Amino acid sequence: MRISTKGRYGLRAMIDLAESSKNGTPVYLSDIAKRQGVSEKYLEHIFATLHKAGLVKSQRGRKGGYVINREPDRITLNEIITVLEGPCSLVDCVDDVKACPKVETCVTRDIWMILGNKIEEVLNGYTLSSLVRMQSEKSQKNTPMYYI
Repeated sequence: MRISTKGRYGLRAMIDLAESSKNGTPVYLSDIAKRQGVSEKYLEHIFATLHKAGLVKSQRGRKGGYVINREPDRITLNEIITVLEGPCSLVDCVDDVKACPKVETCVTRDIWMILGNKIEEVLNGYTLSSLVRMQSEKSQKNTPMYYI
């Protein structure tokens, strides 16, 4: 399984949005794009997908932008990645038994199912809130301290 730029940038943008709109204030996509070093046009496509899935909502107008549509502690990493990348299926035969005639007797299919379940388990173990917290902790470690 390989996460594309859509999944990686989308997740970073969601973390950024959760950090930036803690008080419910809409955040401009252009600001997220600048902070994340990502094309605003590319983020527009990503946010259209996130909006369609109900993870974010947009507000038009002078004070418009995007906000998280639910509490960040109720949005899992798995949900974000699945919306952007599709289901976590390592091989076709895991989801479609008609994909292979050996599906009933193939031990490797069992391994791919176990591995896929473990990936989902890890992704479900993190929420957007936990990623924001982890990002904050990581950012504080890289902040230089000046002593007088």
